[in-house]
Amino acid sequence: MDERIIQFKAGQPIPEWDLRHRLSINEPVSSECKDSATIFRINSTYMDVTDQPFRERHWQAGTVIYTILVLGLILASMVKIHLRPLPSDSTTLSIIYLIAIAGFIEFARLAFKYGRDEFFALKRRPIRFNRREKKIYAIRHRRFFSKPGEGDITWEVPWNDKTIFCIHRRIVRSRHIFHIRHYEVDQNGNVIRAFAIGRTWEEDECLTGLLSQWNYWCWYMNHGPADLPKPLLFFKEKENALESFLFCLYSFGMRASAASRIAMMPFILLMTSHRLIALWTCRDPIWPDAVNKVSVIDSNDPFDEPSGSTPIGWAETAHALDRNEYPEGDKKEIENWSGEKDPIANALLWAEDTPPTIHQPTKAPHER
Repeated sequence: MDERIIQFKAGQPIPEWDLRHRLSINEPVSSECKDSATIFRINSTYMDVTDQPFRERHWQAGTVIYTILVLGLILASMVKIHLRPLPSDSTTLSIIYLIAIAGFIEFARLAFKYGRDEFFALKRRPIRFNRREKKIYAIRHRRFFSKPGEGDITWEVPWNDKTIFCIHRRIVRSRHIFHIRHYEVDQNGNVIRAFAIGRTWEEDECLTGLLSQWNYWCWYMNHGPADLPKPLLFFKEKENALESFLFCLYSFGMRASAASRIAMMPFILLMTSHRLIALWTCRDPIWPDAVNKVSVIDSNDPFDEPSGSTPIGWAETAHALDRNEYPEGDKKEIENWSGEKDPIANALLWAEDTPPTIHQPTKAPHER
């Protein structure tokens, strides 16, 4: 579920459920540390991570495309009515015009609201964990009229105990949908802005992936890349048509049967066209010079990945796994973990309204 649809309410407090499920940057939240497909690149200076809409942007793009088609139909109908007035009284005709105009305005609003960051925007909106600066830099929107070195609109978030990261839960068709969200609040504790990091997880049991993912990012920021497990894969920063197709294919299930994939192929190809149209109208993101200056990579950095024979993207990684040239599901166990040992049992505890208190982080600044 796209973070731009599951929107925060500016000027209101952080949702109670989210605040009760606040994540600590210093304490592990589960017994495992692993990535679940969120990484662009890793080195000793920074790690670039996906924003939440990245993996499923074809759904948002498709919605906007069909909204624009409806706009075209409304406009065509209005022109037809104007050229050939209906044989009715003026009151009825006026009502028809008002309904058409109101519908056009509403669909135009929706197309702009959900399409402004999808078309003629950015191909990706990376979130950079800079461990040397102890900050997160998140590109949020394309800047169309920028000064030299200004780059795209980028938010800066300090990596410390005062910064608020929470698990956000949404109920969609009786299912729980989760993602990791950062909240920035004012002195009264009301939300100023927020954004989601990584991806979504569905159903309570899948919180195992969310919690181990949070451990992964925290391990990098607190200890560096030396003992970090290999990511599930490195996403391509230059996405091609094959990668777009695989994004859409896997969104219907990573382990779906061949028969179900063949049956769904027309719809998968349609979704691929939505993703490609969105990408073709966008450009690569541009980091501000200030971020580039603190993101310099040592030329001899042994942890600079992907490099050499490291596979990049869905297709290359799948072939490397078949050849046993890349680890599948690489992870590490958290030493001295004192919580629930079983990852699923631990996830179910976190899914409750009151998560394990032993791992609750410090209070939000406005609560002190």
